[in-house]
Amino acid sequence: MGTVKVMSLRVISSVKKKSKVRISKVKQKNLKHTKLSKQGKLKNKRHKKKLAVLHKRNKGNNVQAKLNSAKEEEEEQSDHGEELLQMVEKEDLDFLKNAVASHSYSLLNHIRYSEGKQKGRKRKKEKDDEDIKVEREYEDSASWIEPKRTKHLLPIKTKDGLVHRSVSEEFSENEAEPEEVPDKPVAEEEEVDSDAELEQELKAQENDEIDTSQPVSTAELLAAREEALRKRKLLIGVLASGLLEDPQLKNKNFKRLLDLMNEQTPELRITVRKLVTMSLLEVFKDVIPSYQIKHQDNQGVKLKKETLQLQNYEKTLLSSYRNYLQRLEKLVSVLNKKRGNSRVISQQEIKLGELALRCMCDLLVTHSYFNFSQNLVQMLVPYLNHHIPSVRETCANAMKTLFKNDKKGEISLEIVRRINHLVKSRSHSVHPEVLEVLLSLRIKEVNLDKEKEDDLKQKKLMKHKQRLLTLSKKERKRSKQLEALEKELLETKAEENKQAKQKYLTEITKIIFTIYFRVLKKAPSSKILSITLEGLARYAHCINMEFYQDIVNVLNQLLEQEQLGHREQLHCIQTVFTLLSGQGDFLNIDPFRFYKHLYCNLLIVNAGVNHRDLPVVLKTLNLALIHRRKRLTQQRIFAFTKRLATMAIQLLHNGSLGCLAIIRTIIQLNRSVDILLDPDSSVGQGVYFPELEDPEYCNASNSALWELVALQHHYHPTVSKFARNILLGVPASGEGCLPPELTKLSAEELYKEFDPSEMIFRPTIPIPKKVEAKSRPPKSFRLKNESFADYVKEISEKHTEGSLDFFENMSAT
Repeated sequence: MGTVKVMSLRVISSVKKKSKVRISKVKQKNLKHTKLSKQGKLKNKRHKKKLAVLHKRNKGNNVQAKLNSAKEEEEEQSDHGEELLQMVEKEDLDFLKNAVASHSYSLLNHIRYSEGKQKGRKRKKEKDDEDIKVEREYEDSASWIEPKRTKHLLPIKTKDGLVHRSVSEEFSENEAEPEEVPDKPVAEEEEVDSDAELEQELKAQENDEIDTSQPVSTAELLAAREEALRKRKLLIGVLASGLLEDPQLKNKNFKRLLDLMNEQTPELRITVRKLVTMSLLEVFKDVIPSYQIKHQDNQGVKLKKETLQLQNYEKTLLSSYRNYLQRLEKLVSVLNKKRGNSRVISQQEIKLGELALRCMCDLLVTHSYFNFSQNLVQMLVPYLNHHIPSVRETCANAMKTLFKNDKKGEISLEIVRRINHLVKSRSHSVHPEVLEVLLSLRIKEVNLDKEKEDDLKQKKLMKHKQRLLTLSKKERKRSKQLEALEKELLETKAEENKQAKQKYLTEITKIIFTIYFRVLKKAPSSKILSITLEGLARYAHCINMEFYQDIVNVLNQLLEQEQLGHREQLHCIQTVFTLLSGQGDFLNIDPFRFYKHLYCNLLIVNAGVNHRDLPVVLKTLNLALIHRRKRLTQQRIFAFTKRLATMAIQLLHNGSLGCLAIIRTIIQLNRSVDILLDPDSSVGQGVYFPELEDPEYCNASNSALWELVALQHHYHPTVSKFARNILLGVPASGEGCLPPELTKLSAEELYKEFDPSEMIFRPTIPIPKKVEAKSRPPKSFRLKNESFADYVKEISEKHTEGSLDFFENMSAT
């Protein structure tokens, strides 16, 4: 036995020596891996699973290395194979057999183990076989066991350090794996689809409403129409409310509503189009932003999901808004009947066209800064000259509202340009509404000489620049700092926006005066002359002083040569006095002839139709008598005061208050007018001639304001208070003084404050009390003069006989 052990040890030593000479690749790899891991130079490999298997089965790797070396040795020395196999321990050999059978190592896949080749050896122990069977059964059944997932809990901090915790949870196959959260909730997607489903359902129901093969009564037709109309209303309401709730999500409803505007059913076409048009109007008014949308196609640029959704929504909104305006334009085109078109247009289509026009006007007023606003202006301005009065009124009201609400001035400038082009292209033969809208412009202070002033300022700056070049370095640095500071101050005060608006207003004023002067020169007898003169009077304070003399001469020629109406003459006079009350006050122009025209036209105004011209009269009198009082003669002041008192008798109570307010102001500023309150006319230069046209020679100083006595008993209590106050010499306190709230009001404010056009009487008239007579009148009375008593008796008898004959004739007939 000893010799056998010695031989085995020799064989093993010889095997070891030979294995040192030649080592397998797997063993070399394991040695290298161990060496690198000890040095800390081990790098992460891609195939981590293989490394994990090698790391777990360290023991198997050594046996595998032995087996590989034995295999290589067997190739060289095939005679010693059986001896080497006997030298391997049984446990190692059993482990290798199991590994080969279960294909645990990819390197040993080509090695197959068969029991038939080892008939002479002992089989495995029964215990090991049972353990292997149990493990295999567990592995086979593991695939049917429900997998578990690990849920990590918060760690616990102890003295030894952090203790990480985890809990394994059962994970069923039926449970869905976590997916990405969709951008839109399921409920919202169902709502989007519900709109389309509702539309398809209603369309499907329409085909089965009436059987046309059978005779149908009128009642059935009306009932079917009402039912179809009800379904359309339901669909329109659902689509429009969806857009108002979430326009980005329901943007497909724009197209569905626009398709409904093309309704072709004859019985429903007009009604459905009206409903859809108004519904889309309200939707767009609510959805459209207050700024202009501008898109740039940035191809190849990655955007965020929210930004991309917003851009897609804005593109959809713009395209839908454009399509809506195109459909409105098509509906409005019915109002423009072209020459040679013999098609008869029904009244319903005209009403639909007017409705579409109102929608366009409403959109322009509500969103004047949004896209396509200039297209709307180009479309609507020609309808200011339409032959239908309601169409002109609709467009004019929209333009007036836009002028009053415009804060930038850009859209107002575009409208004025279009109006100028329209007036010029029609050779001034347009309706007054075309120029009437210009009176609503908010032009207060515009300097038309700004260009010249800017040139002078530029020259001064150039001189200042030349002076700065000669300054020292320290002074130049200080001047730069001051310029930067002034620029920042302008930005904080938003002066740049104000300058831009002022620039627009200046351009608007130039175009307006171009229109007015062209009308005065080329069409002085046109029907827009009155509104032209009114506009000149409104914006006369903005005209350059260079044109004052020419304008005054032109207006004087109009008053003397042309046959102007009463209103046109008043506007001419108002324009002249507006010019002379501002910068023209320094000009050497005597408006005596215009005082004469004004004096002649005062008595034309009465309580009738031309009572509406009284505000123009009050403005002109304020400019002519109060602002220019130092340049008036005494006789002229007396004449106008007397004429105003005469006017007050023939006007409504608000007009009388305006005239009395001017008389009261004249007496306060010119105490010499008190002579008109004296009824004694013995002192004077002659007799008063009220019919004389010249106020200088009518001798008004020889008259008295007897009209105030009649006005003192006026039906309106405020008028009587004003008349009594003037008769008492305009006292500020004491008997006959006016309340403070009345003294603060001007003549124009009194006219508006007590305006009876709205059927409001201020102050309210109290209900009269019932007064019972203290003594009854006598039934019979006796005259002292007997002859007169006989005459009265005779007359009364004839009167009674005549009345009886009259009633008898009436009854006979």
